[in-house]
Amino acid sequence: MPIIVNLDVMMAKRKISLNELSERVDLTLSNLSILKTGKAKAIRFSTLDAICKALDCQPGDILEYVSDQKTTTNR
Repeated sequence: MPIIVNLDVMMAKRKISLNELSERVDLTLSNLSILKTGKAKAIRFSTLDAICKALDCQPGDILEYVSDQKTTTNR
């Protein structure tokens, strides 16, 4: 998939655990884990808004677009 989720990177930069972020954004650990590992197929804007507020970041800090050519080449 050409969208890469860098949630784990931002969490490390902010020194916040999955448990703490889960409480702050009111998401279950399992749903947040799916997002963190890049297995999510979609994200609601309200969820993205809550994550950005909790981590004091921009959506572009969490989501990254990589063209299919780059992802195919890197595999």
